[in-house]
Amino acid sequence: MGSHPLPEPVTPAGREGLAALLARPQRAVVALDFDGTLAEIVPDPERARAHPGAVPVLSRLAPRLASVAVITGRPAGVAVRYGGFAGVAGLEHLVVLGHYGAERWDAVSGTVSSPAPHPGVAAARAELPGVLAKSGAWPATWAESSPIENKGGQAVAVHTRRAPDPQAAFHALREPLAELAARHGLIVEPGRLVLELRPPGMDKGVALAEYVREVGAECVLYAGDDLGDLAAFGAVEALRGEGVRGVLVCSGSPEVAELAARADVVVDGPGGVVRLLGAVADAVGGGAGG
Repeated sequence: MGSHPLPEPVTPAGREGLAALLARPQRAVVALDFDGTLAEIVPDPERARAHPGAVPVLSRLAPRLASVAVITGRPAGVAVRYGGFAGVAGLEHLVVLGHYGAERWDAVSGTVSSPAPHPGVAAARAELPGVLAKSGAWPATWAESSPIENKGGQAVAVHTRRAPDPQAAFHALREPLAELAARHGLIVEPGRLVLELRPPGMDKGVALAEYVREVGAECVLYAGDDLGDLAAFGAVEALRGEGVRGVLVCSGSPEVAELAARADVVVDGPGGVVRLLGAVADAVGGGAGG
């Protein structure tokens, strides 16, 4: 296949960021959300897998950059497995920041470092079936399987995508899940038909800013698709104020219009992200076009 043209960012800051990335890729970080950005959103989160073009294009691009990082709400090890990132030539220095940065997997060592499980997560998980049943949202509205996604000791999520009326279920559960989270020292992170209960104090913005500073990058491109990515967008905007160039990419979805409104570039889902990364790889000399 031939290469795809680079899109033109719609803002001056985005154009400056892209120009900086292309001029000095070795001083740039490309950071990417997983679900909805590198992988399509699917009804069963355990069946999510990276777009077939994602790993090949990242393996072309990563050697030209200071770093590539995947920042996700999933456990780091799960994102590595579902992404197929381990043992890939060109991705020897990939970093996956899981649980919004609370966990870290480094390709160099192949190991995950993580904090001790938060006790509130286990307590909330134990109460969730009763809370959902009391709300009338479970089990009757999920005929195929439980809506609860366990995310290790750092988070637990409730998905409404398979409910008969996903949006109504999402709104109906926000208040009872917020009350459950508050009882156990947690916060609720809303997403695309998912409500995640997790400890406070860490988000994708904190994780991204800390990682950019760790690497000493002069430029960062961040791509995301969901409400949880707004914090990362905010971090890029703050880093711009410190002299770090930035490009904000929205993996487009009508479900999260706010993200698209703040983006410098909007692409058509994970396929569009792969094409964008391929165009960047071509522009910085990252091997054959995909």
